[in-house]
Amino acid sequence: MSERVTVDMWFDPICPWAWITSRWLLEVERVRPVEIRFHVMSLSVLNEGRDLPAEYQALMKSGWGPVRVCVAAEQRYGTGALRDLYTALGNRIHLQSEQLTGELFTAALTDAGLDPELAGAAERTEFDEALRASHEAGMRPVGTDVGTPVIHAPGPDGKPVAFFGPVVTPAPRGEVAGRLWDGVLLVAATPGFFELKRSRELDPIFD
Repeated sequence: MSERVTVDMWFDPICPWAWITSRWLLEVERVRPVEIRFHVMSLSVLNEGRDLPAEYQALMKSGWGPVRVCVAAEQRYGTGALRDLYTALGNRIHLQSEQLTGELFTAALTDAGLDPELAGAAERTEFDEALRASHEAGMRPVGTDVGTPVIHAPGPDGKPVAFFGPVVTPAPRGEVAGRLWDGVLLVAATPGFFELKRSRELDPIFD
């Protein structure tokens, strides 16, 4: 097997499409020589100052809490803690349809083996500078007209590539996941390639 390489994904815990992509990447980790490392971006930061429908504005307001909790945990425990915390948050947000409350954050931190007191970070702005820095690091290579998931990876020639997506549902498994990874990486590393898209006909499937 080839030497393992690090692949970085930027996520916002509230995005269902990013959640599915993250589960696919963890499957890719099983069948390809990659190690997935998670980082925080924020749809609330991305959409600051934009003219949004009232319902989406409300979601962006509540979206500050989970990303602040993630940054607080990363500062306390290191970036590696985000893997288990993201899983714990995603299980509760997307699989169990729990509301974005302090109780959810406390439970997710406990699930991940982290200090549940970090849930209090959801209501504090002291982590926002670090949150914005993490967001900027993820979004800088891909621009601000995309959201999450964002992935940074070594391309087939070893040079770094960054891209939004893929948006896929449900998460592919086994060798199918690996083949999708091979194809996405090949396309993303093609000079001058920017977009491949079709209309979505399915809602997120979390199987």
